[in-house]
Amino acid sequence: MEREHIIKQYDAELNEIRTLLLEMGGKVEAMISNSIKSLVDRDSQLAERTILSDHEINHLEVVIDEKCLEVLARRQPAARDLRFITLALKIVTDLERIGDQCGSICSRVKELNEEPPLKPYIDLPRLAEFTSRMVQESLDAFVRGDEQLAIRVCENDQFVDDLNVQIQRELLTFMMEDPSSISRALRLNYISKYLERIADHATNVAEMVIFMVKGKDIRHTTFS
Repeated sequence: MEREHIIKQYDAELNEIRTLLLEMGGKVEAMISNSIKSLVDRDSQLAERTILSDHEINHLEVVIDEKCLEVLARRQPAARDLRFITLALKIVTDLERIGDQCGSICSRVKELNEEPPLKPYIDLPRLAEFTSRMVQESLDAFVRGDEQLAIRVCENDQFVDDLNVQIQRELLTFMMEDPSSISRALRLNYISKYLERIADHATNVAEMVIFMVKGKDIRHTTFS
């Protein structure tokens, strides 16, 4: 009877970590959405609130780290549970860095909002929506142990890379044709790169999911 109680308690601890990871992921997705909304709507106050919300991400990173280390020390998990805990420790780092990237986007947005808009924003919101979905799907794959969804996230990273290159080329054309646009175009270029890095972090998570499920390290593997 006591063993059954211990098992239930252990399962509850693992579920709490999953829940906290999803909460952290949801806050990160909101940061991505708000950072681009602040750009499109020229809303510097939203940009500032988004920067400040990164403190919540940092707090959750600490909480999840502590809970993972506590489970490792008290339960001494093995096999798949051990991979789950150790990868959760890595995933929170990727999520925290996504929060940092969103903060960087908002810093550039605040600068851009002090000048006239360079162009209508079409591709950047599209890029942000795609990267946010990659973050969501990578976390869903982690929580569900869904290898196929994780592979799809890895495959989608190429689309983000291609769109980022397209945006950079367009911005380079602006700078060549109108030197007065250079400062604004450079800031937009930074934003595109930040979004591309967010997709890289989502891909990191997806690769870790595949390792968790299959025990196979596929980092640096090319997906066609």
